[in-house]
Amino acid sequence: MKNLIRSSSDQRGVIIIYELLIIFIFSTVMVATISYAVSQLKAISAAVRQEAAFQIAEAGVNYYQWRLAHYPEDFEDGTGGAGPYVHDYVDADTEETIGHYSLDITAPPVGSTIVTIRSTGYTTADPNIKKTVTVKYGIPSLAKYAFLTNSDVYIGSSSTISGELHSNGGIRFDGVGNAPITSAKSTYTCQPISGCSPAQTKPGIWGSAPAATQAFWDYPVPNVDFSTITSDFATIKADAQDSGIYLPPDSRRGYSLVFNANGTVSVYEVRTVKSESGYDFDGDYTNTSTSYNSRTLLFTQAIPANGLIFAEDDTWVEGTVNGRALVVAATLPHQQNSSPSIMIQNDITYAAKDGTDTLGLIGQDNVLISRSAPDDLEIDAAIVAQYGAYGQYYYPNNIKDTLTVYGAVSSFGVAGTYWTGGRGDSGYPTRNTTYDANLLYGPPPSFPISSSGYQQISWSSD
Repeated sequence: MKNLIRSSSDQRGVIIIYELLIIFIFSTVMVATISYAVSQLKAISAAVRQEAAFQIAEAGVNYYQWRLAHYPEDFEDGTGGAGPYVHDYVDADTEETIGHYSLDITAPPVGSTIVTIRSTGYTTADPNIKKTVTVKYGIPSLAKYAFLTNSDVYIGSSSTISGELHSNGGIRFDGVGNAPITSAKSTYTCQPISGCSPAQTKPGIWGSAPAATQAFWDYPVPNVDFSTITSDFATIKADAQDSGIYLPPDSRRGYSLVFNANGTVSVYEVRTVKSESGYDFDGDYTNTSTSYNSRTLLFTQAIPANGLIFAEDDTWVEGTVNGRALVVAATLPHQQNSSPSIMIQNDITYAAKDGTDTLGLIGQDNVLISRSAPDDLEIDAAIVAQYGAYGQYYYPNNIKDTLTVYGAVSSFGVAGTYWTGGRGDSGYPTRNTTYDANLLYGPPPSFPISSSGYQQISWSSD
């Protein structure tokens, strides 16, 4: 009997040990579970606050996007002073301030339209958790085409166009292209100047371009309004007189500008020009000289801070551009029969092709390549022939070699840099035009820009 009782006691002792073991294991598991749950709740809470901070930062960007739409030149949040600019973020339902965003605004540099908005958001509940959104907005310039013309155009078999090309007229395209090639015409009358003799009706775009290039053809498309390319000459003149370089009508033959690699520009008076004769873009005989012969140095100075050079006379441009500049040759009021032109007698190159250096050339009449220009010529610039044309006149038996353009060309009238005919070939048989993509949002100072307003260029967060 005693043995039986001892045995029951032993069993109860074992049971108690098992119970204690189970309780210990359960407690350990519960503590771990509760700790995990607490940590998860903290993580979720932190994630919620991070998301809230991100949404508040986004609200700051949206606010300043609205402000730029209404006040496109306000980069100081309406304060007239330096940032950062801190705003309350109010819950629309409770009307309580639940957070803040702080804005740092970087205004566009001279010649650029790109504004940088850096918005940092945080909640009042946990101001140590912050999220930052950085967005860049820019207004596109009207230098979006490698080549733009209001007239018919003939792109020869030895030409390469890297970038968009548009004509409000018809296009004969025998060369190579790698971007949209568009015409506003469904059909047009191809003239002898484009190799159609006699004149004949052709599709809006036609020619012997490779199939890969023809894949870029598109016609008809809407007309490009050349009136939008028109620059505000009166404002540019006033700004040049105020803090740029203003050159009045000259008693001699005009001016010669030489850009120097050290960031300066030398201004000469052209005393005499070379005797030349040839045929203009309409095929009419002309003895207008496009080449200077002798000149006198007037002064050398740094490129103005506003980059503006306004000349009320014919102007020759050449050299190495180190900086940002716009050269305008125009008279006010506009005189159709005596509007000045810009001439290019020697290379125009950038010190760097990374967007830091840029040059705009706007001729109220033409932008002409001089007869005496070198056989291999490079032009780095955004070119606008406002009411005339871009190119080189037809000088019989004045054959060159290669013309390289890095930038953009807009020509109101018929453009031509290579001519063939019974009188003898003339110009540059090999022509390479490459669009400078930096011009879209970083054009030369006071260059015409789109009326579309600011567009988002980039977005990032951290």
